[in-house]
Amino acid sequence: MNTFDFTQARDLMVEQQIRPWNVLDPRVLEVLGSVPREDYVPQAQRELAYADVTLPLAHGEVIMKPVVQGRALEALQVGPEEDVLEIGTGSGYLTDCLSRMAREVLSIERHADLAEAAQARLVRQGRANVRVQHADAFGFEPGRQFDAICVTGAVTDIPATFLEWLKPNGRMFIVRGHAPAMEAVLVHQQVNAPRIESLFETHVPYLAGAEPVPAFEL
Repeated sequence: MNTFDFTQARDLMVEQQIRPWNVLDPRVLEVLGSVPREDYVPQAQRELAYADVTLPLAHGEVIMKPVVQGRALEALQVGPEEDVLEIGTGSGYLTDCLSRMAREVLSIERHADLAEAAQARLVRQGRANVRVQHADAFGFEPGRQFDAICVTGAVTDIPATFLEWLKPNGRMFIVRGHAPAMEAVLVHQQVNAPRIESLFETHVPYLAGAEPVPAFEL
């Protein structure tokens, strides 16, 4: 019989990992303290759901560390009247968190099986304001703009198309640069040029199609 206390593990995650990493917004802390992360990780990894580690998914994808997800939510400051685009659904955990703060979330995932599984999890959690779409970010045409964009994979450089999907005064969380020294940033969409706010150093896998171009050597 499994007696692992997920509720206690969730509370410890918030108090010992999330808060010390300067995630202090009460709405963010409430969401992270209520979403059952164990339901969004592979069955074999359930007892590691609240550990300070990256967890593997199919196709070489991952679930980011809780602290990185917490900082993304803290940076974006999604409001209840705002629409969000998430690029890279993965397991659907961060999607769930975003949906509890936003009016509506559209999440895209390039792997059809991950998209289908994430949508099913979100339905079981009663998240009616979320839609997961099977799509590749570099062939995607949303036909609309969003108040906030959350990108769960790294890019070498911020794609211009991602910026076009932001409303005026919108913001985007994204990790950029070259491994292993990557930088998480918050992009503020402005009239003349976007303003980029540096947040912290981290390392996450690249989005497919956003990897560095191999250097040519003679």
